[in-house]
Amino acid sequence: MDASAKPTCRIVKPGHTYEGKQGLSYFEGIAAETVGAKGICMHVLTMPPGARAKAHLHESHETAIYMLSGQAHTWYGERLENHVIVHAGELFYIPAGVPHLPANLSNAPCTAIIARTDPNEQESVVLLPELEGLVEV
Repeated sequence: MDASAKPTCRIVKPGHTYEGKQGLSYFEGIAAETVGAKGICMHVLTMPPGARAKAHLHESHETAIYMLSGQAHTWYGERLENHVIVHAGELFYIPAGVPHLPANLSNAPCTAIIARTDPNEQESVVLLPELEGLVEV
């Protein structure tokens, strides 16, 4: 995206995917890289059965998730001590700086729309390998 270009409305058809630092494959969506977004990133994530992300956090950016189909388990907190299951039709909020680890423990894919206040697709992702062994999935 040409940074000098005048901002305009854009349609993004999520046909391409990219591998996130978290270990999952995301459909390319709204981001600084695709449309020149300044304050938001939004993309679609489908987690196949048994998929698990790496433990991570988003340094100073909030995350909002809307589960379109299926369900995902998420462990969160300083030591991943909290656990929730997000079901289709539910929204899930992750504050900036909160460690988390999502996983699909079902035998069906789950799909979610994910939006963050970081316009860059991966810039604020911080991996937390020291937390990996705290969750057995």
